[in-house]
Amino acid sequence: MFQPSTPAQWTDAEPRASHEEPRELTLVREVSQLLADQADLRAAFKQIVQNVAGQSRLGIAGAMVLLPGERGDQADICVAEGSALQRPRGPVAPDAVSLAGQVVQRGRPVIVSRLSRTPRARLAPGAAAPELSLVAAPILLGGRAAGALSLELAYARDRDLQHVLRYVTLLASTMAQAVAGSRRAQERQRLSDETSDLRNRVLEQAEFPRLVGTSAPLGEVQTQVAQVASADTTVLLRGESGTGKGLIAQAIHHNSPRARKPFVTVSCAALPADLIESELFGYEAGAFTGAQTLKKGRLEMANGGTLFLDEVGELTPAVQVKLLRVLQQREFERLGGTQTIPLNVRVLAATNRNLEKAIASSEFREDLYYRLNVFSIFVPPLRDRKADILLLADHFLERFAREHGKNVRRISTPAIDMLASYHWPGNVRELSNAIERAVVLCDGGVVHAHHLPPTLQTAESSGTAANQSLEEIVEAVEKDALQDALKQSRGNRALAARLLRTTRRIFNYKVRNYGIDWRRFE
Repeated sequence: MFQPSTPAQWTDAEPRASHEEPRELTLVREVSQLLADQADLRAAFKQIVQNVAGQSRLGIAGAMVLLPGERGDQADICVAEGSALQRPRGPVAPDAVSLAGQVVQRGRPVIVSRLSRTPRARLAPGAAAPELSLVAAPILLGGRAAGALSLELAYARDRDLQHVLRYVTLLASTMAQAVAGSRRAQERQRLSDETSDLRNRVLEQAEFPRLVGTSAPLGEVQTQVAQVASADTTVLLRGESGTGKGLIAQAIHHNSPRARKPFVTVSCAALPADLIESELFGYEAGAFTGAQTLKKGRLEMANGGTLFLDEVGELTPAVQVKLLRVLQQREFERLGGTQTIPLNVRVLAATNRNLEKAIASSEFREDLYYRLNVFSIFVPPLRDRKADILLLADHFLERFAREHGKNVRRISTPAIDMLASYHWPGNVRELSNAIERAVVLCDGGVVHAHHLPPTLQTAESSGTAANQSLEEIVEAVEKDALQDALKQSRGNRALAARLLRTTRRIFNYKVRNYGIDWRRFE
């Protein structure tokens, strides 16, 4: 029971140290547990107010929590229970009419010994008028009052209101931690949404990179992209890893009527199995441990635009079922939610797996396969696009020279021969990595064979033996330099000799000696 003291009329009060009664400590623990278990701050505060207001053994007649919006012009949360005081209905301004609002404005606790003697208190119409005392403490965040907790007690001359204030301050401090956590979660979600929106705007405004190549297999892909881009058909891109399926998906989106809408990519292989569902569908606050606020999923973020499911063959069976429903009914629910959200999104999918074998082994749903495989595009491997290797190499050379601030202008002929003879198991991605490495290592204006990765430095591809003598190494470098000069001079041997600062006679002698056909450089 709260202990007696001399009553005060209206006092700004600072709590003094004291030992709480056992029942008070039990209630504090209950409040802490409620805040930990309930993700919805409003629902948690409502339950807390009900619990606190029901403590008649402690002399409590009513309780209220006021948590103004962060702008300070409208109440975000205002819940009250069990009091005869007039309570605002709906959002209200925390102005001088509200005693709790005064606590928020002043940032200091308040004790009112007899509410009937203060003009700030208003009784609800038709309510009885018992004499009440009020004790209120601020909910402090970073030294500033973010809200207020107030308790009303049946007036008693011998009640120790300072002791009650210490108890209310302890409860308010517990609530402050929950408010801080909730606002941090809201800020993280806001930043996440802004980042996503900014990324989508950049993609919309960016110049889309062209598909580099003139080979017949790539030409067939480009024809199919042109045919399907203007439709809303679901497309399945198939091919080995590193062939550029993601680039094809972007080409389809940027040439479609949805080009100015979001293009959202989900890497099904990169996300853990236990996270892919929440990433795709999003979740409601309290859906699982750690879900403090509502989070939109990739499906919802792509609404109106295009969703690209990369490596779709890696989806778990549970997610496959939900994705099938999305494709069939064009609607979904967030995890932990009951509201059905309509969806207007175009789905593009890509895989390097043999889905037919995956269906036979029950790893992939047959009905989902037919929903995805409406329009199939096979992206050829780089070894089937030999004619595109030089064009791609030049494209990557220009790009990485610009990115790394290097004045690298071309690739030497021996290096080109090496690139052309390699079998490229990693496809376009491996070629891109090889050229970037060469640009980084190159200290001149020309990429030479020795700048390329060791995996390309084979006897078959480079024309060198496993163990070379000094004479052989010098001859290889000399031959490389002669061919570079001929390439730069377009087969003009006199100009090539001047570029190498030698005589035309010596130059022609070495060309004949190394068996170089100068005519192919014309």
